[in-house]
Amino acid sequence: MANNSFLDTLRRRLRPILPARLRGDTAIVPVLRLHGAIGMNSPLRPGLTFAGVAKALDRAFAVKGAKAVALVINSPGGSPVQSHLIYRRIRLLAQEKNIPVIAFVEDVAASGGYMLACAADEVVADTFSIIGSIGVVSAGFGFDRAIDKLGIDRRVYTAGVSKVILDPFQPEKPEDVERLKALQKDVHDGFIGLVKERRGDVLSSPDDALFSGEFWVAPQALELGLIDAIGDLRSFLKARYGEKVSTPLIQSGGGLFGRRTPGVSGAVAPEAAAIGAGFAEQVLSTAEERALWSRFGL
Repeated sequence: MANNSFLDTLRRRLRPILPARLRGDTAIVPVLRLHGAIGMNSPLRPGLTFAGVAKALDRAFAVKGAKAVALVINSPGGSPVQSHLIYRRIRLLAQEKNIPVIAFVEDVAASGGYMLACAADEVVADTFSIIGSIGVVSAGFGFDRAIDKLGIDRRVYTAGVSKVILDPFQPEKPEDVERLKALQKDVHDGFIGLVKERRGDVLSSPDDALFSGEFWVAPQALELGLIDAIGDLRSFLKARYGEKVSTPLIQSGGGLFGRRTPGVSGAVAPEAAAIGAGFAEQVLSTAEERALWSRFGL
């Protein structure tokens, strides 16, 4: 009994200088930022990938005494596979650690970005956030007429009749487009099933509206059941866990030239990115990512 009294007294005296996570009166909610196009990595513009965020997710859910894990999401989407891998890791960790997850949307959580938000138990967005775009898109270019004008021969040799499906240097074939649309439908159906599994009890609009690929500003998304509240991270967490809530930012470790995990914190140092960066690849990657953001006026 005397020992307990001594420890209590010592803790009270040390409390002002202790880190927040070591004080008994402070709720802890680690924060992890998930930013960028998903699966679109390039030397100068690293995006979100499963490999890039897995360790940071592990650290966020390993914080001792955490009341919840907060995800700050700002993504126009991208690769459905990378989106789903990150989604699954979040859900597995949440179940394993028995910790609730709260997503806070910044500019946009659309397509794969909204899939990430669905990994949370609650989704909170800013009044002007853009939500939705639950669909699948594939885009490209056709160069067959251009190379004809330039007098260029396209020479392709395959074993397998479908190895050059949708080759941009050959005329488009209706059967190739039909095959692509069938694949897109399978992915879309899976996406719809995921959203219904996570939010089916609060969705309040017909499927043909919710899953058409359309997107909405937060107040409309709230009415449709795509999000749970409108607000910001600090105010929301203070209201729920008290004024003293601690929100440590989970960052990746540094590396060569100060590199940090893509999509989690910061960007690659310019001098590191310049080494071996393919200019043409970078231009195409940047244009593709820019096209994703611009769909939402960003």
